[in-house]
Amino acid sequence: MKKRRKRFFLSVALYIVTLVAVAQQVGSNSPYGRYGYGLLSDPSIGASETMGGISYGLRRSQQVNPGNPASYSELDTLTFIFDIGVSGQYATYDDGGAKQDFYNGNLDYIAMQFPIMRKIGASIGLLPYSKVGYSFGQARSSSDITYSEIYNGSGGLSEIYGGIAYEPFKYLSLGVNIAYFFGNIEHNKQLPSIDNTTLARIATDKFSIRDIKYDFGIQLTYPIDQLQSVTVGLVYTPKINAEAPIYSYDQLLDANGNVKQILKSDTIPSQSFRFPNSFGLGATYSNQNWLVGVDGTYQAWKGMGYPSDLDGMDTDVRFNNRYRIGAGAEYVIDPFSRDFFRRIRFRGGFSFANSYNNVNVYNPINNSNLGTGGFKEYGINIGFGLPFRDTYTGRVSLLNLGFGYSLLQPDKDFMIKEEMFKITINMNINEFWFFKRQFE
Repeated sequence: MKKRRKRFFLSVALYIVTLVAVAQQVGSNSPYGRYGYGLLSDPSIGASETMGGISYGLRRSQQVNPGNPASYSELDTLTFIFDIGVSGQYATYDDGGAKQDFYNGNLDYIAMQFPIMRKIGASIGLLPYSKVGYSFGQARSSSDITYSEIYNGSGGLSEIYGGIAYEPFKYLSLGVNIAYFFGNIEHNKQLPSIDNTTLARIATDKFSIRDIKYDFGIQLTYPIDQLQSVTVGLVYTPKINAEAPIYSYDQLLDANGNVKQILKSDTIPSQSFRFPNSFGLGATYSNQNWLVGVDGTYQAWKGMGYPSDLDGMDTDVRFNNRYRIGAGAEYVIDPFSRDFFRRIRFRGGFSFANSYNNVNVYNPINNSNLGTGGFKEYGINIGFGLPFRDTYTGRVSLLNLGFGYSLLQPDKDFMIKEEMFKITINMNINEFWFFKRQFE
């Protein structure tokens, strides 16, 4: 028993170190990351992502589900689950006149779940909240000089969470996540040199967010019979009122990219960065062979505070209230069969969402400002869960493979259409850690 306990705490220590080391590995190439906090990430992980991102009503003993912290109490008192996911993306960006392709890869998340005592479960993990990573340019004219502006940015927001759930009554579970919400975002604007003797000017704005984030969840299960049940889940995330300084500076670079002169350096203190109230409602139906679910999310972004020095936009047009709908299913022929292929889990799902942020739109012919616009996001996913049984303990772990396609369809002409193909791989390791042996 002592060896087990030592192994557990050593794993937690290594896990926390790993979280800190990889927390900012959130890659993206989308030009829409220029505005707001970048592209938002959904809380679904692993198998959930390949089922349209459902999580609010998902309650399974063999899967970590930080999308609703109330799900943690489903874990029995002998199980430890470790879950890690990586992905690769191929994206195409089309503005109607030109196309550009990008390849990218990420460590998406790390999570683990373990029991505290009977009817109480806990989880800790690292989740991405948003991603910023872009580089693009546009032609500009001043007097009789034509030049190009180049924009690039990097960073993103993440959360290291710890959550706990308690089942006070049969079929009712309550849970909460408390997360350290953090990240760095940097935006650069470059005016390249006109000739070999002219210095390039780089204007940089960057800021860091550090705050606490809460998620409150509840799940209620109705057992139809011994093999069928319906679970309804609700999640509420309160708004975050963060404050942080903006570090702004201009530099002159020579033709080799070396800094020759600092033109301006300024710190704008105590700027307001607001994140909205978020509400999620979902339901799942499950039996021995099927799991079917649907989720809906509402985020009240409209009017949230954000420094105008970063994007030059007004508060009333910067953000939109965001809606997201996801639905998906999983099917297994026979989860108890000795035949490997009959135990494979087949998954699929789709999703729809609108953009939480707007962008400034320009006519590329005459550089006239056409106002602001957003986009609609459509997604479709399929996936497979390949089971691996531990012959010693009988526990079943899963290697999950997912394939997804998403389309960001702009609302206005001259905006960029984004198509992305994504492959995800995640390992869900189910360990028999907390069994008290009679002999060591």
